[in-house]
Order: sequence, then structure tokens, then C-alpha cells
Amino acid sequence: MTTKPLHNFHIPVMGLAYTIDSPIRVAQYGISSVISIIDDEILEKMKNFYNKKFNLDYSGISTKTEDYRAKRITAYLDMVDDIVNEKFESFKQDISKNKEALKDFVAMLPNTSDLKNSLQNLIVQKDNWGETIKNFIETNLIPGSIDVNIMTKVDKDNYKKNEQLPVMYNDAHASLRGFAKSKLSSSMVLSAGMNPRLYSYMEEFNDFFPDENGILKKKIILKVSDFRSAMIQGNFLAKKGLWVSEYRIESGLNCGGHAFATEGMLLGPIMEEFRQKKNDLIQSAHTLMSNALAQKGKPAVSKPLEMKITVQGGVGTSEEHEFLLAHYNVDSVGWGSPFLLVPEATSVDTETRNLLLKAKEKDFYLSQISPLGVPFNTIKGTSNELLKEQKEAKGKYGSSCPKKLLALSKEYSPEGTCTASRKYQDIKLSELYTQKESLSTEEFEKKKTEITDKACLCVGLVNAAYMEQGIEIKGEKQGVVICPGPNIAFFDKEVSLLEMVKHIYGNTNILSDNNRPNMFINELKMYVDYLKKEIADTSVQITQSQTKQWNAFKKNMLEGVEYYHHLFNTSSFFKQGLETINHQLQEYTQMLTVLEIPQTEK
Repeated sequence: MTTKPLHNFHIPVMGLAYTIDSPIRVAQYGISSVISIIDDEILEKMKNFYNKKFNLDYSGISTKTEDYRAKRITAYLDMVDDIVNEKFESFKQDISKNKEALKDFVAMLPNTSDLKNSLQNLIVQKDNWGETIKNFIETNLIPGSIDVNIMTKVDKDNYKKNEQLPVMYNDAHASLRGFAKSKLSSSMVLSAGMNPRLYSYMEEFNDFFPDENGILKKKIILKVSDFRSAMIQGNFLAKKGLWVSEYRIESGLNCGGHAFATEGMLLGPIMEEFRQKKNDLIQSAHTLMSNALAQKGKPAVSKPLEMKITVQGGVGTSEEHEFLLAHYNVDSVGWGSPFLLVPEATSVDTETRNLLLKAKEKDFYLSQISPLGVPFNTIKGTSNELLKEQKEAKGKYGSSCPKKLLALSKEYSPEGTCTASRKYQDIKLSELYTQKESLSTEEFEKKKTEITDKACLCVGLVNAAYMEQGIEIKGEKQGVVICPGPNIAFFDKEVSLLEMVKHIYGNTNILSDNNRPNMFINELKMYVDYLKKEIADTSVQITQSQTKQWNAFKKNMLEGVEYYHHLFNTSSFFKQGLETINHQLQEYTQMLTVLEIPQTEK
């Protein structure tokens, strides 16, 4: 199918389970969304849930089955595909018979869409209405894509009876295989950096290579935070004959989940580099890919395949959405966290959704709770946090670690231990207590917090989906962990899918607070705060490389502010708040100028 996507926004992956069944909820309207496929257990449970709900005949896959992880993933994705196709067919039937349903759908489409104009013209037609609409819909409508996400670093070695299994049974490898063997024709989003071993494994599956017509059954999307990383990873894959169909650029800090702070490089300047150098990415990859395909004896690709650039992280108004599309020529804009307030689109329990609705800016923070050791965006007051506090008051630390997806520390066991597990934290705490005499109270408490801060994400990030659907939760009570981007602070009401989409396209406004800063300014504030905190929190002796790193961070931010000064004052967008924006940019310039970078101690 070469029909263009119906929408110019997508719903990115959120946690392990907040978008676990989003395609089943929204794909019939042409909206693309992304499922995390690293946790086979929740996929199996959701498959069983939908199996009953829609009376399907998918059978259960037990952990005793050979290669059960990959098989569960394949089965779940195949089932989602079946349900989406069925819902899409009945949706087409509905709007070709029911004028009101058709009007609602038209209201959901972008104002710039040719499809919207054509449908509006057809609605008012008198003659042969049903037949004309039916034919038009059949030719022009496509469902949203059922995309998947794999965090490349979550690739734990697996064991059977104390025997290490081959690399293909590692977690991320099994997830990739599960997707590759599914009947889906969609994209796999690879996030959290490069995993050469995993990238090389893709060569084993034909679906990732173009066929004789240059068509890819399964596409690769790389989530990246800068141009250099995109070029390195894209060329690495191209040398294997693999094409990156999309680079998904995400703000380093103004995003949900793990925050991979760039070296002070702000989103605007990063997008500018992609805008100017996209052709370099295309040409470089095409040359390398053509050579690789020839060497492998695979069908040649005479001209470069399509390559999309998309962006996400902190977008909140239709003007920002329009600006990103128009100024940086992006193909789609990701709207993540605001969709947590849309029950029709995401899987969130009522209590957690209410927590998000009531939360203010001060309630969202960059935490150290992730066992991956990467800063993690979260919110104060989750049920997971409250349960953790209750356990710690009784002197109990860490989680039972039933899933071991993040058991990546080899410090105490070759099989890996999770830093959020009770086993790991008990060892670490007993080691710390032996040093207590030689540490100040402040140093001791700081080290203790560093150990006990870690939370069980494997369980915490899936519980909301179980609670929403009334699926039984076994094992130790962990509550819910949620990881929204800080931008959700400005959204304070539950809305319908139609309202959210109309907000994205500027046909209504669901933001009640007019004081929300521009997305670029908000990200800038986060970077300034991040650098200040980094400097303030350093208790170890400052090294030369640390000073160099901070200086580069500060320099990049100052250059970013300079770029924004020019951008905002020459753009036809954001005219209404221009005075405020210029004032804020001056304030941050001042803040950065006076910020002293600690020098190396002689």
C-alpha cells in the first residue's frame, strides 16, 4: 500500500504497558502507535484477555515451550493485527452508512489533508451517496501502523538450568525475532542507543530487506537524540544492506521515561541539523546499502528508499505541532504523555490517571529510580512510591524481582542481578554499614539513598494495564510506576480521543492554563536546571574531563539560545507570545553566563 498515512502525529511507546493495546484502540482511525515488546509476560496476559473478550482462538504459550518469549510476542502481534483489521473493516462499514459517524471522523482529520476536503465534498452530495462514499473509503483509508519498540540495552543473557543459552535467546534478541516472525507489515523502533550484536541479528530475517520492488515488509526506526548518532547507526545498518526508514528525534529531557540528556544540545539546533543534512543521511546510507545488497546477492535498489524524520518530546499546542511540520519539514510529530489522559487511547488505571490530572509542575521530577542507572522522569505520589515508603519504614528494601528484565548487573552473579532487587540492595547495604564509621552522616545517607532509590520497573510499569482491565496481579504488591514527560503538567482534564486529536490540529483547545511556556523554552529550563544540579551534586574531586564536559554543555546551551533568538524573531509562528519568549531567552542567557563551572583542583 502506498497510500499516505491519514495523520501527521503518532503515539510513541509509553512505559512497558501504557500503549500495550493502543493499536486495538486507535488504529481504525488511521492513528499509528507503538507497543513495547520486551516483556513477554504482559503480552501473553493481554493476549488471553482479548482472546476471551473477542472470542478468538489463540492458545496460551507456557514458559516451558521452546523459545516461548519470541513465540508469545509473535502470537500477540498477530492477534493485534487480526483485531485491528476487523475493527477497521467494521469502522469503514459504519462511516459509509452513518453520516454522523462520518462527520466525527472527518472532524478528526488534519485541516490540511486532501482526504478531509474530499470527504467534506462527498458528505454534501445528494446522489448515490452510500456507494460513492463506500468506494472512496475503500480506496483511500488505511489503518494506523502497529509499530513495536525494543530498548536495545535490555538484552539480558538468559539461562536454563544454570546453563547460559545462546545469544539469540537474550531478551532483546528474542523480542526482535518475535516481531520478525509476526505477520505485521510495520516498523520496529529501536531506542536507547546502539547494540551492534542486536543490529547484526536483523540480517537473519528477510522481512527487513527490500524485495524486488524495493518494498520493505518490516521497517526500522531509530530513536536518536542527535545527527551524529543517526549517521553512525544508519551507516552501520546500511553496510549490512538494512535501511533506516525513519529517524525519530526525541528531546533529551522533555520526554517521558528514561532521559538521555544530550551534551547541552537543544532540540531546535538538533532539528536544524537534520533539516539541513537529511540528504547526507540518505545518500550515505543508499551507497553503502547498494553495495551490501549486491554482495549478498539480494535485489538491488536503484534509488534511495523513503526516509522520514519525525520528532517528539514536550509538544503541547497545535501551533508547536504546525511549526515542527512546517519549519523542520518533519513527517510526523509524536504526542505521548497527553494521551495518558485519553482513556480511549492508553491503558491507565483510574487512580493513576487522577494523580496525573491533579499534578502540578513541581510534582514531576527527574528521578534515579531506574535500575538502568539513567535519569528517569516520574511523578510524586504514585502507589509504588507509597508502598516503598511503607516497606522502608519497617527496614525492608528492594523488590522480589520476579521478571529479571533489568537484571543486568554482573557484580555479584554471572546471571545478572537487578539493582532494584532485595538481593542486590541487601548486599549493598551490608557493605555500606561496614564503612559507616568512616563516613559522615550526610555521606552515609547519600550512599544509602543511591542504593535504595531504585524501583522495580518491570512490575510497576505494567500494573496499570492489569488494574484497568481487572487482570489478576500475582506476587509482591508493587503498585504503579508511571513515567510521563514533564509537559503533562499543563494538561489537567480527561478528554475523549476526538477532543485530543482536535486539540492537536488546532480545532479546539484543551489547555486551561495560558502560562504554559513554549516547548523549546521549557526544554531549555530543564537543561539549565540539569547542569546546575549536576554541578551542585558533585561530591568527588573534579577532573579535567568533567570540567571540559561542563564547559561544552554550557557552550552548546548558549549557542542554542542564540539560535532560538534568531528563530523566534524571524519565524511567522509564536508571534503572540514573542515578547515573553524573548524575555525568557534573555533570562536564561544571563543565568548561563553567570553559572560558574568548577575548575580542576590543582
